[in-house]
Amino acid sequence: MANAPMNGRASGEQPDRHSGQVMGQGTEYTGRYVIALDPSEQESGFNALRSSADIAPVERVRGAAVANAVELLERPNVSVLFEGLAVAIVEVRPEQRHTLVATAEAEASILAAEPERKVHASPITAPQQAPTEFFPAYRSDEDVVTRHSRIEIATSQGPVVEEENTTWGLQAIRATISGMTGRGVKIAVLDTGVDTDHPDLVGCIQETASFVFGETVEDVHGHGTHCIGTAAGPANPQQQPRYGVATEARVLAGKVLNRVGDGTDGQILAGMAWAIDRGARVISLSLGAPVRPGELFPQTYELAAQLALTRGAVIVAAAGNSSLRPGFVAPVERPANCPSILAVASLDKALQTASTSCGGINGQGGEVNIAAPGKVVHSAAVGGGYVTMSGTSMAAPHVAGVLALLSQGNPDASAAELTASLLSGAFPLTQLARDVGVGLLQAP
Repeated sequence: MANAPMNGRASGEQPDRHSGQVMGQGTEYTGRYVIALDPSEQESGFNALRSSADIAPVERVRGAAVANAVELLERPNVSVLFEGLAVAIVEVRPEQRHTLVATAEAEASILAAEPERKVHASPITAPQQAPTEFFPAYRSDEDVVTRHSRIEIATSQGPVVEEENTTWGLQAIRATISGMTGRGVKIAVLDTGVDTDHPDLVGCIQETASFVFGETVEDVHGHGTHCIGTAAGPANPQQQPRYGVATEARVLAGKVLNRVGDGTDGQILAGMAWAIDRGARVISLSLGAPVRPGELFPQTYELAAQLALTRGAVIVAAAGNSSLRPGFVAPVERPANCPSILAVASLDKALQTASTSCGGINGQGGEVNIAAPGKVVHSAAVGGGYVTMSGTSMAAPHVAGVLALLSQGNPDASAAELTASLLSGAFPLTQLARDVGVGLLQAP
């Protein structure tokens, strides 16, 4: 897989470093390039790029130094190599971009070269209100905070259930009757940060890091706090109902998106490198960006995900909310469309595919792998309270939590074995695999 095509960029188009916009497309770029290198030949690749494209000097980060990468990523005269992932964010002058791409195609030690993209999130509303849009540029399929105490789910999953003690999502995936709690398993949630003072979450946060320049890990957006609550909220929150899947898991909270929910590939990859170095068994990414029908998955993310699997970490990502069902189904978004990343679709309370949930339109990794509760999901909010949100962003941390339960039950399992166990345990649904993958997520 040496000569990877450039993802999301038509021939001859050049991204502008200042505007970040490519004419004629909605995709935004930073002007930098993401380079994936052969782990055993990293120096050869850089030597080729230095001699031909005159890239900016390289700063190597690994281990504890990854947490300090945020400052390096802001410097316009430095390229940053994450040695643990064998991925670099490279600064190159505009007139040298064509040469960089040509060198990457010719050099066997360079596995992929793609322009760095931006990702965006829409503002989140106050906790007492129902959000109308969620990160990252995903439309919500729910406009109001649910006021119902009783819900209908599919007959195969049981009768009407109460949400007084546990959320409908936990009941649907059988987390409430699982004997596992995720004790000791590390889940990395890479998002908008976390409310470190939230009374429900103080006990589950093991470590934090911000990869956003000038911002601490504190979450002012709200999206990250909600996702962390779903993945690992406590068994006995300050206020019922219980909403966390893996109630004794340990959370690595990485801030890869700023206070308004904007970020870059470099920040996300930095967070991934940090999470892997810290021993995360699960990495949850409720983030992404739309892709076109037929668009190839980002090969730099795929190579990083493959390396993560060898290090024992399973990556879970939101499939995206760009659809307008039933009339229009959009492709699974990036990076969930990578073959080595689990793409999670969103279900409503009737276990039907949410109207905005993306589908498996594109091949080569663009499939939906599994579906989870994603509509009117109750979880933690910034400021110590609670909020209901909807979207595949809410479905993904349900899967992350169940992976932690599986890991607790089989601590010696490889990442591939955990993935196989997760998928084989799903409850079959009547929808097309294009929309729900193997079916409804189930806790062990």
